[in-house]
Parts: sequence; structure tokens; C-alpha cells
Amino acid sequence: MVKAVSVLRGDSAVTGTVSFTQEAEGQPTVVEVSLKGLTPGKHGFHVHEFGDNTNGCTSAGGHFNPNQHTHGAPEDQVRHVGDLGNVVAGPDGSVNVKITDRLVSLIGPQSIVGRTIVVHADEDDLGKTSHEQSKITGNAGGRLACGVIGIAK
Repeated sequence: MVKAVSVLRGDSAVTGTVSFTQEAEGQPTVVEVSLKGLTPGKHGFHVHEFGDNTNGCTSAGGHFNPNQHTHGAPEDQVRHVGDLGNVVAGPDGSVNVKITDRLVSLIGPQSIVGRTIVVHADEDDLGKTSHEQSKITGNAGGRLACGVIGIAK
């Protein structure tokens, strides 16, 4: 079993932690999300390419996409590895959710360890609209908070 964690911070009031657990290579990864300080509603949630936050969340690059696919929903066959869809903040601005994902991995050549998890300002359209950014970013807006994903004990 491999575990990883990310502590999210940003220029906004959004903070939280994201924990990842994977039993073995080829098995799905469980992602446990705990965030606060969001506006109520849906927010894009993605693994980004780089574990670089030297210039805030901007330095994290684009979505982690080692297979060069278009942006999509977590359940889509064609999507970026880093496409985790949306998290939904309740009326108090908090998110507490558990996601199981088949592509996100902590083991092997497409591991997300050392990359960055980002929560966005807007809803991810899951690559389903005609907006020019839909198939690239899901048109999810600015980056509210982020954190590098590291191995946990």
C-alpha cells in the first residue's frame, strides 16, 4: 500500500488537505478531500503536471496528461490522468468527500507523487461545452489553492 498527502493553500481563504491511498499498482486510488473557504457549489479539481509552486499555483503547469488526451470527466474513457472532475462545497464552503479513481496512481511511470493538486474557482464543464477551453481545462477558472503531493507515512 502507498499513501500520499497534499496540504492546499493559496492566495485565497481556501485551505485543506487531500489524502491518497492505493493498495497496489493497477488498483484504483482513493482520494479523500477536506477543504474549507470555498464559495458554495462546484469547483474543478485536478492533478497538475508539476510539483512547482514557486509562483503560486500558476507554476504547477497544465493538467497531468501523459497520454496526450483531451480533457474529460472522471468516468470518461478519454481524459487527462489528472481530471478529477468537480468537488462540491456546501453552504458553509466546506468539502468532505471520498473519490475513487481508476487512472490516478501513486505507483509506476504515471505516478502523481511530486505533482500538484489544484482546486479551481469555477465548475469544470468536463470537456462537454463549446467553450474554447473546454477540451483543455474544462473552463474551470482560476486556481484558488494548491499543494504538492508527497509520500505519507
